[in-house]
Amino acid sequence: MEILFEINQGIARVTLNRPEVYNAFNRSMALQMQMYLTEAANSDEVRAVVITGNGKAFSAGQDLGEAVDPEGPGLETILSEHYNPIIRKIASINKPVIALVNGVAAGAGANIALACDVVIAQEQASFIQAFSKIGLIPDSGGTFFLPRLIGSQKALALMMTGDKVSAKEAEKMNMIFKAVPSDSYETFTADFVAQVANMPTKALALTKKAVQLSWFQSLDEQLNTELNLQVEAGNTADFNEGVQAFLEKRIPNFTGK
Repeated sequence: MEILFEINQGIARVTLNRPEVYNAFNRSMALQMQMYLTEAANSDEVRAVVITGNGKAFSAGQDLGEAVDPEGPGLETILSEHYNPIIRKIASINKPVIALVNGVAAGAGANIALACDVVIAQEQASFIQAFSKIGLIPDSGGTFFLPRLIGSQKALALMMTGDKVSAKEAEKMNMIFKAVPSDSYETFTADFVAQVANMPTKALALTKKAVQLSWFQSLDEQLNTELNLQVEAGNTADFNEGVQAFLEKRIPNFTGK
């Protein structure tokens, strides 16, 4: 299988699994990923989604052999049927989506990671907007997410040069949430994902929605959005549980409902 998928303790884990080619994407891998992201989105059992890579890399991006194959799908199909649906699914899943970047994330691989709600990387990992080195523009949402994370000048410089950014540098420039040393990476990420999976899932989904809408709205529109989404959050069972736990001075038991 080019994608490994499991659900355990409320966490759906999507693992890119072509380690022999640094988890470069081909058509079947991209379509499998879409299928599993849809399954995670639709499962009532899932309260957080993790995307990571098997082996030394997170993902080297597109399998260029497929991209230039005269019998292959071609760039238009690769974007419209492979990557764009993946990015849309990550953005629309009503649950936290966390990228655990275990190694190099290049090209579309980097931008799939940056499309996630939170990115945690091992310190030896790196991010590369590799497109300019082969005469292409950044895709897979790169021109949308990266400028919003680090500003347009830094984003354009990295896109134009294709320079490698270490995980530590990525954290310093606010490209990612955190770079973690290898010896504590497994423990840190496991604890973080478990914490998020045990939070009030609907409230986190509404928070994600509010932040996404804030990119396009005026202050007045955003205040109205907060009002409407807060009312929706206030009608959840987890809100009632959170209030009761606070009043009773105990740890809340959220169920994601």
